[in-house]
Order: sequence, then C-alpha cells, then structure tokens
Amino acid sequence: MVGFDIGTVQHNPDGWGPPEFGSAALSVANHPSNVPFSPFSRSEKLGRIADWTRNPPNAARPGSRQGGYHAADSAFDFSGDDSFATLAADEDSSFRLVDTSAKSHHHNPNRPKFYPRWRFNAQNGRSQLPQRRDEEVEARKREAEKERARRDRLYHLNRSQIPQRRESAVFKSSVDIQPEWNIIDQIPFSTFSKLSFTVPEPEDLLICGGLEYYDRSYDRISPKNVRPLERFKGRNFFKVTTTDDPVIRRLANEDKAAVFATDSILSTLMCAPRSVYSWDIVVQRVGNKLFFDKRDGSQLDLLSVHETSQEPLPDTKDDINSLHSLSVEAAYINQNFSQQVLIRDGNKVTFEEPNPFANEGEEVASVAYRYRRWKLSDDMYLVSRCEVHSVLDTNNQRSFFTLNALNEFDPKYSGVDWRQKLETQRGAVLANELRNNGNKLAKWTTQAILAGADMMKLGHVSRVHPRDHFNHVILAVVGYKPRDFAVQINLNTSNMWGILKSIVDLCMKLKEGKYVLVKDPSKPQVRIYDVPQDAFDNDYVEEPLPEDEQVQPPVEDAKAEATTTVDVPTEEINGKAA
Repeated sequence: MVGFDIGTVQHNPDGWGPPEFGSAALSVANHPSNVPFSPFSRSEKLGRIADWTRNPPNAARPGSRQGGYHAADSAFDFSGDDSFATLAADEDSSFRLVDTSAKSHHHNPNRPKFYPRWRFNAQNGRSQLPQRRDEEVEARKREAEKERARRDRLYHLNRSQIPQRRESAVFKSSVDIQPEWNIIDQIPFSTFSKLSFTVPEPEDLLICGGLEYYDRSYDRISPKNVRPLERFKGRNFFKVTTTDDPVIRRLANEDKAAVFATDSILSTLMCAPRSVYSWDIVVQRVGNKLFFDKRDGSQLDLLSVHETSQEPLPDTKDDINSLHSLSVEAAYINQNFSQQVLIRDGNKVTFEEPNPFANEGEEVASVAYRYRRWKLSDDMYLVSRCEVHSVLDTNNQRSFFTLNALNEFDPKYSGVDWRQKLETQRGAVLANELRNNGNKLAKWTTQAILAGADMMKLGHVSRVHPRDHFNHVILAVVGYKPRDFAVQINLNTSNMWGILKSIVDLCMKLKEGKYVLVKDPSKPQVRIYDVPQDAFDNDYVEEPLPEDEQVQPPVEDAKAEATTTVDVPTEEINGKAA
C-alpha cells in the first residue's frame, strides 16, 4: 500500500504560522524550494485564513448595530483584500473592450439625468432635490385640479357650440290663456294609450270640387334627375274651418249628424299623443250638436317641421331655419308640390257640386271635398270634410290620391343627406323622417285614411342651397297605401278612434257654450277651458269695452271665402272665413 508523506511540520515557539527563518525549512516532497505560490484562478481567495489585526471597515456604517455581528465585519472576510490587486492590474492592462454599438451624435455628457424622484427646474436649468412626501402629495393634487379644470373648460366650450337638447327647449302656447278662462279638465296623454274603438265603414254624403289626373312621370324622378319646384301663383287654396263651411251648415240643419269637424282637426286629435308643439281647437256646443273649429290664423294651417326631433330649432323669427319660417316654407312647398305633379291639360274629373268656397271664374287648386259620415254610437254620427288631391284611372278603376311633400332644409339638422341616401338607402331616409317628423307623417296618414284615399304620395323636396329658402327641387316621389303605411309607422287606427271617441264623449257632457282644447306646451297633456262666447272674434279683448264702443262682428255670408295664394312664400298661410 502506497503511503502518503505529509512532511515535517515545524514548530514556531515565537507566534503563529511557520517560523520566518529557521533552522529547518518547510520541506514538501517533490516540491521545489523557494518558489512563490500562485493561485490557479483569480477568484480563489488564497492568502490569509484570518486576520484579527485589521480595523473593521464598516464599524460606523448606519446599517450595522453597535457591538453586534455584521457579515462584512467578519475577520474571515477578504472581499476587500487587495493582496492580488497588483497582479490583477498587470493582467487587466493587456485587455481592451471595444464598443461596437452605434453612438448618438447628440450625446451631451453635461445633460442632467432625470430619475423618477428628481425634477428639472426649467427656469434656471438646474435639477432640484426630491420634495418631501407631503409636498409631493400636495403637488399631485394641484396638478390633478388643474387637469380637471382644463377638462371642464373644454367640455363647456364644446357644449356651447352644440345645440341644446330637446329637453331644455321651451315652447310657447299656441293661444294666450286669459285670466277669465276657467279650466274644466285636463287629460294626460298617458290615458290615451289603451283606448280602442272600432267604427264601421263610412258613407259618402257629398263630393264637391274637381280633380286633375296624376302625372306618373314623377314616379321616375331620382336625385340624379331632379326637377325644380314650380310656383303656382294663380291658384287659390282654401283653409275653411268647420262652422264657416256652407255644406256642413246645410248638413247640420238636416240633422245628418251630431258631431262636425274637418280632417285636419280630426287628425290633430287622433294623433295628439305624438304631438310636441302646442295646438288649440275650439269646441262649440250648440244644442245637441258639437262643432270642432280652428281659430283664424291657427297653427293647424301650417305644417310642423322637426317637431319630434331631439334638436330644437332656432327661436329667432328672422332666421330662415326658425320654427315659424320653416312652417311657412313647408306649407308653401306642400301646396306647390300638390299642383305640380298633375297633368295640367284642362282635363278634370268633376263631381256633384263645384268647389263650395270658390267664386265663379276663379282658378282654384285641384282638390275634392268628400263629406263622409261615421257612426259613433246608435244615436251619434260624425260628419267630416276630407280632402283628396288627384285621381288616376288604372284598369278601369278610379283611384284617389293625397299629395304631400317632405322638405329638407339643411342636412346638418336632419343628419341624413337626401341626395346621397335616397337612391341607395330610402328606408334610412324614411326612418330619419319618422324620428324628426313623426307627428306630421301620422297626421297625413290619418287624413288619407279618413278621406278613403287609395294611395298617398310623398314627395321629397330639398333646397337648391341650404341658405336659399326660395328655390327648391324635387328629388323623389314615393307612393304608399295608407293603411299599410299606418302599420309601418305603428299607427293604430283603433286607438285613433278611441282617442276621438273619448274626447267627443267628454265634450258632449259639457253645457252649451264655447270651449277650447289646448295642448300644454311643456307637458304631454291637453286642457279644456271654458271661454266667453265672443272669444277669438275680431273684437274680443281681455277687458270688454263699453257696448257703444264695441265693433259689431260682420254678418256671415252664405259662402265662406278662405283664399290663400303663394305669391310670397314667407307669408303666413291662413284661412280667412268671411
């Protein structure tokens, strides 16, 4: 067995370690004498085992405890020993590190470094020390408050440029409520939603007037092939109220019915829940008869524009896009459109009696008045004057048409440009009109159903330029069957008749006299007022004058003249009864 010779260990009686110079040197087998020891690797910490003679370098370090133990203070820690520093320096001096990364040409060694907790003072260009924690919290609060104030300013600035919503719009009452008027009842529109009533088919008592034939070439009009809207200054249009109609007077004297009205008044009552603007209807109870009238200069003679829209129209009367100006413009367009789409060759369809409101030799618009009677109960009938505007013979059958026109004044208000959408997205145009003019479309549909029209033609008329309210073009003409269109716009005919029947029953319970139904301008409800007998007459004032100073009302003639021409489109289209 091979032995292992550990050599001779010398004893040093003077201290630790081998003797410095002794009689006997450390002898190791096969080891050359007087050769300095060199470590195999620089990471090997060979030199001393322990050193209690050095001063601990971390004695005053804040992290150390006084008199306690610290790993860096150990006598056996030589991490800071520089025994081989000279050797390492000699070896490292022969190495060079080459930086191959692309250096920025804009590197500025004097540029201050921005650390998360440091700030830079832009005024003097010097970095400043981090603030205390409470000062940083206050600074963040001030910055957040400034940002919130900035957002509020931007919000109010943008809101001031956008028109206010419909909820903030304030409308005026269609009639001035006088202090001596007594309120009888008020009916919220919510009570109308579940009403239902069915009436049998009506009968025609009389048809007056004359109709021209519809020109079918207008069905082929498109936005790429428009036609300018013509003006018909020579034709007269009549807007006569119920009690000024000589035919209705005659039928009332013959006791043909107990309730009398016109199609425009009935459609206003039947579509009352859809209305937003204020309106008023005069109710006269005479004996056992009931007459629904409109005032002279009533808003019922005009057409509402953007009534059900969410964006209100300007209130200034001088603006061409104000509520009043657009109503007059819509009535002007509707009248001219109803005469332009006809074949004006002198060929007319005449009926039993001529136009009851026209003088002999006077040129009147193409219109026929159908006096129709409905049975509301066993002892109550309703007679209404209904209008049709044209006629068309197809397959040996005669069809009656109603003609109405929707008008576009500015695509920015409506949200849909008709010139771009009518050909490709006609349904979107109709849906947008139902959203903005739902009440007007419902009233037109109701009038077509009451008149027994076979077809209702809707024209799309637009301004030549958004700022020109005198010149217009016809973009398209679309036809609908009234009852099918009523289903399409969610108009329930049974509910319409239920609303009318409830109002008639309520008015029949009133005493003889004059009343007025007023739609509240701000709430969805209608009020009934008891008014003096001379209310709404030309000589009516709030405080009656002495009898000798009062002007007597004019004597009623056999014929009521309510002629309105369209010479100037900005004039109100009123019905004046003589």
